[in-house]
Amino acid sequence: MLKFFVLTNLILFSSPIFAATDSYRWLHVTIDTPWAIFLFLLPMVLLPAILMAILYWRFAGKKKTD
Repeated sequence: MLKFFVLTNLILFSSPIFAATDSYRWLHVTIDTPWAIFLFLLPMVLLPAILMAILYWRFAGKKKTD
């Protein structure tokens, strides 16, 4: 119950100055930034395909025994 009142007071009495602050003030974006993001995300995209190829190659010649 206390959390509700604290949250309500924070929302009602918050200053609009906080919403107007520049959120990109400390973020330095260059032309290299998209490439860095791309190279960071590339392994996450390719890892499932590589794992699927390895597992397929490992179990391709094996037969199920009933």
